[in-house]
Amino acid sequence: MSSPVLPAPSNKLGTDIRGVWWLLSREDWTASGERRIDPVLGADPIGILAYAKNKFTAQFMKRDRTIDSANEIFTAGQNNTVAMSGYDAYFGSYAVDEETGQVSHTILGSAIPANVGMTVLRNLRADENKLTIQLETTTTQGEPITRTLTWKRIS
Repeated sequence: MSSPVLPAPSNKLGTDIRGVWWLLSREDWTASGERRIDPVLGADPIGILAYAKNKFTAQFMKRDRTIDSANEIFTAGQNNTVAMSGYDAYFGSYAVDEETGQVSHTILGSAIPANVGMTVLRNLRADENKLTIQLETTTTQGEPITRTLTWKRIS
């Protein structure tokens, strides 16, 4: 298997993404089609994402997070945030390029101070009840991967 190919942008992405989204899946794939599991958030994390006009917030948590993970800190992959203890949370502003479907997210606040001030790029596609986010990043060991997140609209 491998990362899905995103459809062409809709030219109304800025409107379509507004709302609250619940994470259905988060998968990392190498160019050769091998799946990688993120050691920080695991194979099946829990997540919530909200977009308002020009502002966003995101939270992710390892589904089976335990007290034993309390001091785990991992370095971020390229074009990505640092998570700690099986948790990642941040908020900020965003800008949509309607032509390409790429969204730049500038982090204004984060559970991890090193994330503040970062701008990360994401390719987004949305329909009424489904949001797909795809990004090029690396594993914590530096291996290039494509991460695909699939979300369900909850509000």
